[in-house]
Amino acid sequence: MNAVMGSPPAALPAAGGTPRRIVTGLLLPVAAIALSAVGLRVSVPGGMTALPAVTAGLVVAWALCAAATARAPERTPQWQLAAGALTASVATSAGRLAGQAPAGQHRIALVMASLATPLVIAISVHLLLALPDGRLYSRVRRVGAVLGYALAAGAGAVLAVTGRQLPAAACALVWSLALVCALPAARLRYDTAAGRDRERLQWAAIGTVLAGTAALSAAVLYLLVGWPTPIAAVAAGATALIPLGLLAGDLPQLGQYGGRVLVQVLAMAGFTVTVAVIYLVVVLGLGKPPTDGSDRELLGLSLVAAAAAAISFASARERLLDWANRRVFGARQAPDELLRTFGIRMTRAISMDELLLQLAESLRKTMRLTSAEVYTGTGDVLERVAAVPDAGPRSIVVGARERAVVARAGVSGRAWATVWLPVLLDGRGVGQLRVVPAGHAGELFGLIVAERPGAADAFSEEDDRVLTELARQVGLAVHNARLDTELQTTLDELRKQADELRSSRARIVASGDAERRRVERNLHDGAQQHLVALAINLRLTRDIVTDDPQAAAAMLDQLAGEVKDTIQELRELAHGIYPPLLADSGLGEALRAAGQRSPQPVRVSATGIGRYALEIESAVYFCCLEALQNAAKHAPGAQVEVRVWEHSGGLLFSVIDDGPGFDVERARGGHGFVNMADRLGAIGGTIRWDSQPGEGSRIMGSVPLL
Repeated sequence: MNAVMGSPPAALPAAGGTPRRIVTGLLLPVAAIALSAVGLRVSVPGGMTALPAVTAGLVVAWALCAAATARAPERTPQWQLAAGALTASVATSAGRLAGQAPAGQHRIALVMASLATPLVIAISVHLLLALPDGRLYSRVRRVGAVLGYALAAGAGAVLAVTGRQLPAAACALVWSLALVCALPAARLRYDTAAGRDRERLQWAAIGTVLAGTAALSAAVLYLLVGWPTPIAAVAAGATALIPLGLLAGDLPQLGQYGGRVLVQVLAMAGFTVTVAVIYLVVVLGLGKPPTDGSDRELLGLSLVAAAAAAISFASARERLLDWANRRVFGARQAPDELLRTFGIRMTRAISMDELLLQLAESLRKTMRLTSAEVYTGTGDVLERVAAVPDAGPRSIVVGARERAVVARAGVSGRAWATVWLPVLLDGRGVGQLRVVPAGHAGELFGLIVAERPGAADAFSEEDDRVLTELARQVGLAVHNARLDTELQTTLDELRKQADELRSSRARIVASGDAERRRVERNLHDGAQQHLVALAINLRLTRDIVTDDPQAAAAMLDQLAGEVKDTIQELRELAHGIYPPLLADSGLGEALRAAGQRSPQPVRVSATGIGRYALEIESAVYFCCLEALQNAAKHAPGAQVEVRVWEHSGGLLFSVIDDGPGFDVERARGGHGFVNMADRLGAIGGTIRWDSQPGEGSRIMGSVPLL
């Protein structure tokens, strides 16, 4: 894909070793400079003119750029720079030589100049396609470069056969068109470049734009006032900025500033082009060019003034607006600018109190207010959260009747406040007052109160419009802040519930493991020991049954009793795991049976309840059983009442005793409370303990049935 789009691969080793760098960075540039110097020494009819001298200077500039570029260790040597400089020196030197050499030599020099001039254009197109590192990464770019060389060779051959050289004006036009055709490829390369490559392209663009702007400015001045002359030499000299831009791109110290400088250069070029077009249309299109020297001088000075004004327009406009706003509004901003600045501040990480304080300060300055206040609140009470000058905290009560009216009101004055918010007038003078409700979706979230001296200018419609829009934005900001707070509270609750759930799951797993170990221990120490003893006694009975029948009969009676004890122990063990009575007869009968086994007097009330899901009955039963065990342990001899009933779609229970009571806060971390909370929490239920020392205890729980 990179090859198709013309963008460089993500990582490609640098091509060209030391020999190539020596050729492109030393030999070719030296040859170009030497050949250009030799060409300047050739005398031609009419003597030395400005254009050959400027061309020689450009050859030197491009040769030095090639030498400097070849020294960059992370960059491929761009042979196009050195080859272009050498070819240009050949074209200029051969052209000068053709003007004074003998006939045979004249023909050879003319052919060389005819072939070299189009070749320079082709090399420059190749350079533009290969920026910033001298490589052609796609087939399209390679085809473009080859096509450029083919057209240059064909044009050079035609010129050589006809014995002509390409005129300077035609050369400049063809050169410009060729570069314009290659610009889209350079733009695509810039879009896909990054890092140092992008910086080099930016500085190359800076040099090119400055060169084009300078050449255009010189051409427009020449058309209008006949200056500067010679125009061809001046326009050509402006292109020296291009190699300077390439050199600046190779300096890491300047690379980081390329983007910002390019923005300013493009803006300046746009202003310059605009001014140039306007002058050309007005002077040449609608009028006529000046004829005498004074008119030309005046027009030239006006062009310079217009260009200076265009370049300084942005910064001068900003300063003049600041000055004008200070004179008119007493601040750097007009009142309607508050809408934009407040909206910008809302997008930043600024606390609501600071944001509203900045709003009050800006309102007081821009509207020349005596005071500016902002109230916020979501209930019946509105709090003054910002005031300039600082007036301290204050609360006003807005009842339900007044709140509905205030929320729908627009910008109101003192008379309206006297009826609906008279508390706002306490302590205020007789100045002008504006009260603006800050609401959103028909709900009141606050007020903006603006006060101005009675002798000052009255509030205008524009002031009221700004206050209304600001109040709307304040209402939206407060509404969003409240939503953020509620969302954060919900997130905190969810995190807390998630932590409690993880802890509850861990406790349930640990409790299950402990319960399995208890069952294993009870089986091993109880029922298993009884069964082992039974097996031994049975063998003894078998051994003595023939010798002593009476003793065997007595042992059989004893074994029958031991079998009953073992059965009872297994029943009790199974009852601790899950009582069969709970599964067969329901919650009421199981709790009554548990109360009968308790060492304390227990009264059970479970009328009006039915059968429920297994997990609900198990949770309520074992919670009540845990409460009975705690009462037997901590309140021996106390009367206990167990009550279970339905109410409002839930199953409720309570276990109440008249014992000595306990400290609830200390008991919350106990094993019994945690077990009950985990059991009920697993099915969406809740548990609550209510007790004080000396006043008994009350344990209440509920489980939703829906």
